[in-house]
Amino acid sequence: MSSAMTNERLARLYDRIEIQELLYRYARGVDRKDWDAVRAVYHPDAFDDHGNYKGDIDGFIASLQQRHAHIEQSMHVIANCIIEFDTPDSALVESYFITYQRVLPSAGDARANYFLREPLADDEAVQGQAIGRYADRVTRRDGVWRIEKRAVIYEVYRGMPTIPGGRLRDNWTISSRDGRDPLELLRIELGLGEAR
Repeated sequence: MSSAMTNERLARLYDRIEIQELLYRYARGVDRKDWDAVRAVYHPDAFDDHGNYKGDIDGFIASLQQRHAHIEQSMHVIANCIIEFDTPDSALVESYFITYQRVLPSAGDARANYFLREPLADDEAVQGQAIGRYADRVTRRDGVWRIEKRAVIYEVYRGMPTIPGGRLRDNWTISSRDGRDPLELLRIELGLGEAR
């Protein structure tokens, strides 16, 4: 194999790693309510079709902020990532996701969107699980890979009543979505992140 072919294959492998990390940064940003991190994975003129929201990124971020104001816990798991390059600077990316989110009683009637049983008690949270795929058009501009267009393809949604707090114990290390997550604090301590 020629050195030119080797360099090209290494460059493509590096592109794949950057694109996969883009997806992981999206998941971390949503799960920690770090909206600047979410915005950073999209091109400024990107389009997102998330089902209930279809539009530009400013509107998407606003919709996330509104919805996640009542989501106590969120975890996105990204899997099965297939990247197909159509040019050196663009690719179609299909990645599977599983999302777990606990919607607080403060969401009121909006909890019915996550759980169809009637009625929910006033003090019940809803633990939801969404399973689906992201279909992303990603492009590299000025040397940076970002999402240009996203469509969320849903496969399954399940919701069940639960209590706020998720039955976690006080002596466990608990996640946080307000900038004080144990990992976020460690990143700040190591100089890998900034307080928000």
